[in-house]
Formats: sequence, C-alpha cells, structure tokens
Amino acid sequence: PRSATPLFPQEHGLDFQRLLDASAYKETFRQDMIRWGEEKRRSDSGFFCRAAVEGAVQPVWVVSDTRRLSDVEWFRDVYGDVVQTVRVVATEETRKRRNWVFVAGVDDAESECGLDEGVAFDWVITNDGDELSLDDQLETLLQSLHRRL
Repeated sequence: PRSATPLFPQEHGLDFQRLLDASAYKETFRQDMIRWGEEKRRSDSGFFCRAAVEGAVQPVWVVSDTRRLSDVEWFRDVYGDVVQTVRVVATEETRKRRNWVFVAGVDDAESECGLDEGVAFDWVITNDGDELSLDDQLETLLQSLHRRL
C-alpha cells in the first residue's frame, strides 16, 4: 500500500512511472524533488522511512535507495539488530558505460552521496558487469539472511 501522506509526485501532479526511469522528464523535476525532500527531512527526519514501511507485513523487507545516514540510523533505532545494510558499488567507468553523467549540484549533493562516509555496511556488493560474481555475492547474502530468519 502507498502512504496516505502525499509525496512529491502526488503533491505536484507528476507521472510517477516516468519519474522511475532515467528520462529527461525525471531530470526536469529532480532538483525540485531534492529541495522538497530536504524540507520534509528538516521538519521530520523519519518522514520517508515511515512512509517506506507503512503497512508492510512481510518478514523480510528490502528498503532500497536509502540516501542519508539519518535514514540508516532511523532503521537501526527502530528495528535494531535485524537491520542489515547493503551497499551496491560500481566503478565510475562502469557507471559511465551505463550512461551515467556527473551533474554538479546533483550528483555531489547529500541526496546522492550522503552514505559515502560514516556507515559501516554489513554487506558491500560489487556490480561491475560480472554476472557470475554478482550472483555469488547475492547468493551469499541470501543464505545469510535465511539463516537469520
């Protein structure tokens, strides 16, 4: 279920599906979304974390795309030792092959690099295009998670 609290796309009448891809549509609104998100976080640092888990009843959740240390701290404070943090990394060359282009003021903002320092991740997964290596890393992670259930 989606949050009853309106998020940026709902508040501004945007096409949510088009915001999920890497299109020019998303880029048109990206800085406004970042600014809006910063305002929400300043008034309530757990706003997005609560929205992400609202109504969730599954025994295992994957909360993708946390962006800030405060997000990780919120989940650890609320759920304790059951939280497992996973960072997925790729080299800059790999990212460029995937059509990533650095944009000053966006890609160096906290929304993009807020977890680059200060978090001891439980898992670091390398995704540079080697499917066998990626599969092995994910299998190890899944086995560990299953043992914890």
